[in-house]
Amino acid sequence: MKKLSLFFLITFTINFLYAIENEIILQEKFPKKLSEFSFFKDSQAQIPSERVVPYELISSLFSDYSYKQRWVYIPEGKKASFRKDQVFNFPVGSALIKTFYYPVDERNLSLGKRLMETRLLLRKQTGWEAVSYAWNDEQNEAFIKKAGKTILNEWIDFEGEKRSVRYRVPNKNQCKECHSYNDAVMPIGPKARNLNKVFDYQDGSINQLNKWMRLDYIDGIEIDLNTPVDWSVETYSLDDRVRSYLDINCGHCHISTGGANSTGLYLDLTESRPKQLGIYKKPVATGRGSGGHKFSIAPGNSKESILLHRMISTDPGVMMPESGRSLMHHEAVELIEKWIDNMDT
Repeated sequence: MKKLSLFFLITFTINFLYAIENEIILQEKFPKKLSEFSFFKDSQAQIPSERVVPYELISSLFSDYSYKQRWVYIPEGKKASFRKDQVFNFPVGSALIKTFYYPVDERNLSLGKRLMETRLLLRKQTGWEAVSYAWNDEQNEAFIKKAGKTILNEWIDFEGEKRSVRYRVPNKNQCKECHSYNDAVMPIGPKARNLNKVFDYQDGSINQLNKWMRLDYIDGIEIDLNTPVDWSVETYSLDDRVRSYLDINCGHCHISTGGANSTGLYLDLTESRPKQLGIYKKPVATGRGSGGHKFSIAPGNSKESILLHRMISTDPGVMMPESGRSLMHHEAVELIEKWIDNMDT
C-alpha cells in the first residue's frame, strides 16, 4: 500500500512540476525567461510538457535556412474551432511555440544543433500577442528580447560547405509585419490545410488533424481542405509546388486581409485570378523595388519579372519578404524562375 501511495505521489509531483503556467500566458507582462512558462520538461533537449503537442507544416516559411520545431498548447477543457482556409480559432489561453535552430552539420544531425530563438504567439483575452526569446550560449535558457537581437552562426550544409548567417531575432513590432490579419496579430501556419499530413509521434504515426481530434484539441473539420504540397518534392507538378511555396511564404501578407492588401498582388493558395497572381500586373508603386521591370510576372521572361527580382535581392529596400531573411533562397529562386519561363506568353 505504501509503495502504491509513493507511486501516486511521485506521479503527481512530476505532473505538477511540468504543468503549464496558464496565468503567465494570460498576464499582461511577459516573463524574462522562457522556462517560466514550463512549456518544456527539458528545455535544452526541447522535450515538451504534457498537452504541449508537436506539429509540422506541409511547407514551411523560409528563414535563412534555419530548421524549426513547433508545438501547440490548448488549455484543458477548451478546443480550437475549424475555419476553412484560415488559421484555427484558438481559445483564450492557447500558445503556439516555435524554436529556430541550425544543425552543426546537415549531413549528420546526430552531431547536435544550436538553438537560436523560441517565438511565442499567446492567445490572450484581447487577442494574440507575440514575443521572442533568444537562447544563451550555454543553450539551457532563453531570455526575452523585445528589441530583437542579431546572432552570428555557422553550420555545415548538405554539400559539406561552411555556411554563415547573421540571424536576426525580430523585435516586437517586426512580428506584426508578417503576422497581420485585418491589422491584428494572427498566426500564419496552423491552418487545417497546412497540417493535413502524417506526423511521427512518440506513440505512433498518424495524420495531425486526426491526432488533434483524438486529443480533443479540435472538433470535426471539412473534407475539402485545398491541401498544399511540399514544394521541395519534385514529383509534384511545377505549378503545385510554386503555388504552395508562394502561399506559405507570401500569401499571409499578399491577401485581401493581409499587410500587403493594397498592392493587389494576392498569392494565397485559393487565388485563381491571373492578374491578382501577378501575371502582366503592373505594380501599384514603382521604385527600386520594381528593378525597372513592368510586371510582377512577365510570362516566359523571369528576368523581367518583379516577383523574382525581389526574391533574389538581399537589399532591405528591395527584397521580399522584407523581413525574416538575409540570405537568398536559391532553391526557391530556381523553382520560380523555371515556373515563369515555362508560362505561355
